[in-house]
Amino acid sequence: MAQVYLSLGSNIDRYKHINAALDALAEQFGELDISSVFESEAVGFNGNPFLNLAVGVKTDLSVGELLGVLKAIEDNNGRTRGGAKFAPRTLDIDILTYDERVGDIDGVQLPRDEILYNAFVLWPLAEIAPRDYHPIEQQTYSALWQAYDKQQKLKPVAFTWRARSISNERARI
Repeated sequence: MAQVYLSLGSNIDRYKHINAALDALAEQFGELDISSVFESEAVGFNGNPFLNLAVGVKTDLSVGELLGVLKAIEDNNGRTRGGAKFAPRTLDIDILTYDERVGDIDGVQLPRDEILYNAFVLWPLAEIAPRDYHPIEQQTYSALWQAYDKQQKLKPVAFTWRARSISNERARI
């Protein structure tokens, strides 16, 4: 089973779509390792703030099969495709890492570049995988977060999923 880390984000009906995504991921993969939920400003466009989090799953799906499952979850949550790259989203689920794989695999660039550039990706990932190493940088996600410049505005927010608080604490559900 591969250890996979995902990034989830939504800025349209945020709580509804993040809850639906977590339900779908739990149905597909079982146990989820869930970071706190963070609110961040839209990056690259003027828009409503996003809710962002990271989720760890274990899977025997290939990268391409996993991508198909994630796109279906996005589509089931009203995701529209073909518009501007930086635009409002009902749901965005990105594969951040897939074990220690590096390179373009099934059309997915691994590890995802955003890990190193966006606080809304790195902070949640550092929270659920603090001792894991970035496969290219060869630094832990905790060390990468400690060295990050922290200029992007990001804050943990209260969030409940399946009657459990998953913010401001790590949740393994």
